[in-house]
Amino acid sequence: MADLVLRGGAVYTVDAARSWATGIAVDQGRIVAVGRNGDALEAWIEPHTEVISLEGRIVLPGFQDAHVHPPRAGLDLLRCNLHASDNRDAYLDTIARYAERNSGEPWILGGGWAMDAFAGGTPTLHDLDRVVPDRPVFLMNRDGHGAWVNSRALALAGITASTADPPDGRIERNDDGEPAGTLQEGAMTLARRAIPPDTAVDYERGLRVAQDYLISLGITAWQDADVTPETEEAYRTVAGRDELIARVVGALWWERSAGEEQIEYLIARRARGPAGRFRPTSVKMMLDGVAENSTASMLDPYLGSDGHPTPNRGIDFIDPEMLPRYVTRLDAEGFQVHFHAIGDRAVRNALDAVEAARRANGWSDARHHISHIQLIASEDLARFRRLGVVANGQPFWAVYEGYQSELTIPFFGPERSARQYPFRSLLRNGATLAFGSDWSVSTPDPLLQIETAVRRVSPDHRWELPFYPEERVSLADAIAAFTAGSAYVNHHDDQTGSIELGKAADLVVLDRNIFEFASVGDATVLATIIDGEFAFRSDESRV
Repeated sequence: MADLVLRGGAVYTVDAARSWATGIAVDQGRIVAVGRNGDALEAWIEPHTEVISLEGRIVLPGFQDAHVHPPRAGLDLLRCNLHASDNRDAYLDTIARYAERNSGEPWILGGGWAMDAFAGGTPTLHDLDRVVPDRPVFLMNRDGHGAWVNSRALALAGITASTADPPDGRIERNDDGEPAGTLQEGAMTLARRAIPPDTAVDYERGLRVAQDYLISLGITAWQDADVTPETEEAYRTVAGRDELIARVVGALWWERSAGEEQIEYLIARRARGPAGRFRPTSVKMMLDGVAENSTASMLDPYLGSDGHPTPNRGIDFIDPEMLPRYVTRLDAEGFQVHFHAIGDRAVRNALDAVEAARRANGWSDARHHISHIQLIASEDLARFRRLGVVANGQPFWAVYEGYQSELTIPFFGPERSARQYPFRSLLRNGATLAFGSDWSVSTPDPLLQIETAVRRVSPDHRWELPFYPEERVSLADAIAAFTAGSAYVNHHDDQTGSIELGKAADLVVLDRNIFEFASVGDATVLATIIDGEFAFRSDESRV
């Protein structure tokens, strides 16, 4: 008999046939029946069975985020959070109020500012000095590739006009060479050395806050794309207390300043084994930066403000000559490799490295994946399927906005710009598509992400023109990328990602059938179920 029955609504199973049902029966955390008509589940109902009438609402497999940073994103929610604002004055007001409320904090930390709110994408230290003159400030931008700092932070870090740019970053400077207040990429490390390190308690608090938020959005599993020793301990501690409810794959951070010698250390970390629902089985390799600060690794040069090519092709954070060797070794050791690659040269470097591993080791089921994939050379699209590499996209970025109009399209040129986020082209070429959010870079809400993938228009409608609409995907494909596709990346597809007999009852209940409404992002999550148990129930819900 069933512990739980949901019936009288729409059930989109995301199985291989993309079939529909009207209800589900769950017993001891497993799906024991999928009903195709109104009476099919009666035999499973006993007095102890909880019966939920869906009343026309929809049930989907639980969403899975293939690229997210929960412990750090949770800390962002607890600190000076700028994500809700979108202009310089609003940022400064938020920072001033936060500093006043938290007068005992030695540093003002947080982030979430948008580059397009500032001329050239680079805020200055003078504004911060005005609102926080007495303490150091370090605020990361939304994409995590730059930081806004004040004079006090620069002084404590010893960053002056004579400080050289690191190989993997840049100190933005005034005409006289003095630091201007923005640190790009690896230059952030110069300031971080002066910041008191986050504690184990900090990361545990961040993880708990983040998990609650993600589960409230219908997310039942994720891959953490940046697992350091500190965040790994947070996962292990929370899991050890049976407080890690979601299923988590950890991508262990590859230190780009080191080489092959770190693989033994990664093996030792993995050898500690899983902790509850946390499995540290992936390795995150960050190959380049981002387009908006011209550090994404490109096959052709960036254009200058005059429209002519510059000498700059971005930065390769890991030596492309050594990358195939590293990936071949990781593949041989049974690791999945999770690449960050924004530019088309970085994507090609990742594909070349996987191809080298295939030649050396033969085929494996590692399910290596390349995240972000903003730009892919046309001749590389078919290589994803041929090499068994999953395309891991962040659809919320595929819209017109200030990042594009001011900081990307002018420096890409029209031909390259039109090839951005080629999700439909990847599907046409047979690639497996998975979706993630990269939260806290952008919203973790899968419904907003799905709507953006389908419409290529920002859900806030600030830009109504679709962003290269030929790369839009269907609603069915977008849902699959956030369920079955991400479950495949996480090696959870045998248990989750679709609604089928015998699989774990990881489910999300929405307030409406999103196939019948134009705006997917207006739907809300009424309930999130993990292993047949309610992990979240909306206050407004009768579910």
